[in-house]
Amino acid sequence: MLDAITLEVCVDDAAGLAAALAGGADRIELCSALDIGGLTPSAGLLRAASASPVPVVAMIRPRGGDFCFGAAETALMLDEIDAVAAAGLQGVVLGASLPDGRLDRDTLERLVRRASDHGLRCTLHRAIDLCPDLAQATGLAIELGFERILTSGGAPSAPQGLDGLQRCFDAAAGRITIMPGAGINADNVQVLRARLPLREIHASCSEPLPAPALQVAALGFDSGSRRRTSPTKVAALKAKLQG
Repeated sequence: MLDAITLEVCVDDAAGLAAALAGGADRIELCSALDIGGLTPSAGLLRAASASPVPVVAMIRPRGGDFCFGAAETALMLDEIDAVAAAGLQGVVLGASLPDGRLDRDTLERLVRRASDHGLRCTLHRAIDLCPDLAQATGLAIELGFERILTSGGAPSAPQGLDGLQRCFDAAAGRITIMPGAGINADNVQVLRARLPLREIHASCSEPLPAPALQVAALGFDSGSRRRTSPTKVAALKAKLQG
């Protein structure tokens, strides 16, 4: 029997947190606004997650869009790292880019240093998927002290990014964990397992929410693209990773 693979599930509300735990997630990535890739979770959600029986890491991202952050946004991210530490969570998930897509070494050094000062573990998020050279970016992540990299291999989904993921695994050479994520579910995870030496997997295990009420949508209170974590989908993916 193969060793079980760690399943990290991303959630963006209290119901999602409960569903991920009920389905058997091994670790939680805590966010807000998953419909735009995840933003920093609220103070209340951080407190709620502090009681989790499994490790929780929190997204550090102050806005949607690209990952080119100015001085004011970087200052916000540093304060958000402090808040995650105060909540007693295990780590942070962060990234920063230059306009050409390469990782922003200077900004990342500051963020990782602040997290390390608090004893927080660091995951480099999918900002790496904008990088023109995934192998070079993986090497930089190792230099900066990241524990893992969340990546789809530069593709819209991890199953589509197998070649890029392979480049990351080759460059990592066991020095950092490569955690494929984006578009992974119980139906396609075996495609990744057949090709890559997986230790961890990241997934939302989500399903679409019902369409919002017409007035709610008309007033701009709901984009209509929100999803909810499914404990059934979490359990199904977990079962595939244990076999």
